Amino acid sequence: MDTLSYKTVSANSATVNKEWVVVDAAGMPLGRLASAVAKLLRGKHKPNFTPHVDCGDNVIVINAEKVKLTGNKLNDKVYLRYTGYPGGQRSQTPAEIMSKYPERLVQKAVKGMLPKNRLGRAIQGNMRVYVGAEHNQEAQNPKVIDLNTIKL
Repeated sequence: MDTLSYKTVSANSATVNKEWVVVDAAGMPLGRLASAVAKLLRGKHKPNFTPHVDCGDNVIVINAEKVKLTGNKLNDKVYLRYTGYPGGQRSQTPAEIMSKYPERLVQKAVKGMLPKNRLGRAIQGNMRVYVGAEHNQEAQNPKVIDLNTIKL
């Protein structure tokens, strides 16, 4: 038996094949959309996935304002942040975030599903979120993925 054929192949920045992908968020539940986008960003759908390398795709999310939240989450869920000053804890509901910056709701959900380290912060830069169906990355020739039909 030739043992050289059983070596584990790890991807690195030179051997990674990154693609551009468009995901339509219209009518999708926020959590399901975020988990699918996080898998695409991380590269877990690829056979050469390596945990310590950015081997995922560049993801463009369009129609971020049309994402759904089930139940009463639109008004009952609370996002907390802290300004750094005494008494500086601020809270916002998804309805308040959607009224001003609808793309931030998708960004927050995906960020929470990525690793909490420098690789996760680097992977987060591979995602672009847009309100509406138009985006600025036509030059990269992105392929459209329907998350309802494929299994990740």
